[in-house]
Amino acid sequence: MTTTYEKMADVLVEKFGVDRDELRPDVTFEDLEMDSLFLVEFVLTLQSELGLKIDEDAASPRDTLGAVAEILEAQIARAS
Repeated sequence: MTTTYEKMADVLVEKFGVDRDELRPDVTFEDLEMDSLFLVEFVLTLQSELGLKIDEDAASPRDTLGAVAEILEAQIARAS
């Protein structure tokens, strides 16, 4: 997977206590029992970790981890 995906996984494990064994690119935030409020906190944390302004609607509970990583990769590419 991409560096961005790995960074997302690290944040989920280290800062939010998610079991790394549960993380796969096809897993949704809903599968991880994470709601919209969680996603706001997660996006804010990623902004800090990646040094990137991320749209608040970059992720929804039904999005997969892989899809969000792709969105973030595109934002990183545009910012470069």
